[in-house]
Amino acid sequence: MSAPRFGKIQKVTALVPLALLSTAWTANLAGVGGLASASDTNLPDGTQIPIEALEDPASYTAPGQVGLGISAGDGAQIVATASTNGIPTAALAAYQRAEQVINDADQACHIDWALIAAIGRVESDHGRYGGNTLDTKGVSHPGIYGPALDGTNNTQAVPDTDGGLYDNDKVWDRAVGAMQFIPSTWRKVGVDADGDGKRNPQDIDDAALATAVYLCSGTDDLGTEGGRRTSVFRYNHSQDYVDLVLKIRDAYLAGNYTAVPNYITSAYTFSPPSSWTPAGSGGGGRIHTGGTGKTGTYTPGGGSSTPAGSGSTGGTSGGTTGGTTGGTTGGTTGGTTGGVTKGTTDVITKTTDTVKDVIDSTTKTVTDITKTAGYILADTTCRTQASLNTPLNNTDNATYWVTCMAKAGYTVSAGSY
Repeated sequence: MSAPRFGKIQKVTALVPLALLSTAWTANLAGVGGLASASDTNLPDGTQIPIEALEDPASYTAPGQVGLGISAGDGAQIVATASTNGIPTAALAAYQRAEQVINDADQACHIDWALIAAIGRVESDHGRYGGNTLDTKGVSHPGIYGPALDGTNNTQAVPDTDGGLYDNDKVWDRAVGAMQFIPSTWRKVGVDADGDGKRNPQDIDDAALATAVYLCSGTDDLGTEGGRRTSVFRYNHSQDYVDLVLKIRDAYLAGNYTAVPNYITSAYTFSPPSSWTPAGSGGGGRIHTGGTGKTGTYTPGGGSSTPAGSGSTGGTSGGTTGGTTGGTTGGTTGGTTGGVTKGTTDVITKTTDTVKDVIDSTTKTVTDITKTAGYILADTTCRTQASLNTPLNNTDNATYWVTCMAKAGYTVSAGSY
């Protein structure tokens, strides 16, 4: 039997532990202004709790588009590459923390981290759209800003609501950050999830928890397919968006994801190097006329090629055949054929060597990243377990972390915690 949805007073009371639970995850969150009471409608950091379901969308997409740089036809490829695309460790930790915090606060919501992560993938490739990377605190740099919502190019027309505070645009609103909140919606759900004193939509910690708050507003049970569809559609009023988000969620829950270092921008791609020259464009031999020959008398043709090839075969043939014409033809044919053949061979050899170098380099990079990702995943998991099992006690956290890492096959010291 599923847990009943809370009434207004119950929900406010249940949501009070948000900052405390976030503390247990990050071991550094200090609530601003102390704990809230049951009659207080704000979180400890001052964020107001949305009691009713939020109907204003968190983000907009133009017709034919699903997310930033994603067209409606890209969905199958995105789902197929869910694992190889990778999730930065800061983003993965933020998604998992948001699930824990919200579900402990509102036990009838039943949201899972994969749903939040799927939205992060569609909205901004986990905070990496446009060459952005996440720093160690989970902030996207240089920052993610959607197109101006000025009504052109099939966009919604949304005049400025934040004075350019979040989106750097004082004329029109723009969706901002990893989860692409429009400023008016961010003001309703923005939360300081990591205790740095800021509610920053560019911070994946704040944005992921804000997404969870948005999706869990109202009475939808996100443990059901219907509840998820309704909630995600409120987030973005596009059925293509909803379909893609839920397919990515299913892929993540099936284990099709990989934790990668924060500095990894996106999936790996490579193309031929700029120095690559198509086969056949190499320098051929210069054409030389053959030597002088007398009828019936062997005279070397004299044809040659510079820098590649030799006209000796043609020259000899021409000389043997006899006559100036034979020598000239042989030298020309030999020089041209020899020069072009060697020039083409050189290009093919250089191209083959270049491709081999690229493959070797890519293989080494993937191997290194796989090893790094394994350590980071173990580190993230052990730190999470340590903070949940021994909240707010840094010494116990460190001891638990060392033991956990040892079980995962890594030797660490408590001083590195």
